[in-house]
Amino acid sequence: MNRPVLFCYDGSEGSSAALSVAVELIMHPADAVVLVVWTPIAVQLARGGSLLTFVPNEGQIDEEEIAAAQGLADAGAEAARGRGYNASGRVAEANESVAKTINDVAREIDACLIVCGQRGRGAFASAVLGSVSHQLSAHAERPVLIAPQHSAQ
Repeated sequence: MNRPVLFCYDGSEGSSAALSVAVELIMHPADAVVLVVWTPIAVQLARGGSLLTFVPNEGQIDEEEIAAAQGLADAGAEAARGRGYNASGRVAEANESVAKTINDVAREIDACLIVCGQRGRGAFASAVLGSVSHQLSAHAERPVLIAPQHSAQ
């Protein structure tokens, strides 16, 4: 493989399972990018139907989200390296959908494959907002591997 694998990571059992499942399917050593997507607080509130026009400490909240996302990306990259990948962590901001952001990053890095867990959000959030893995499978511009959560080892 001369193009990287893009892992969608959110720290959930599903995203951890995806790291494990892909090890068995991808020849090593393989370059990988472990991506954590974060959403600004104003976008989260707007999607939730909030009528707030001003969010106190919005910048501070977003900075904390970015720092948490970077920590998660670094932890995911470390887990991927432990499974034999040449991995780096990356954070991306989603102002539209998470799936679109993932697709944009995959295009930017010319990923040969997008790997994600079957489920990251809870059942209610997935029902209301839609499943990222479902959106990726329907709209991604490159192959997508969706790993079931129960495959974590």
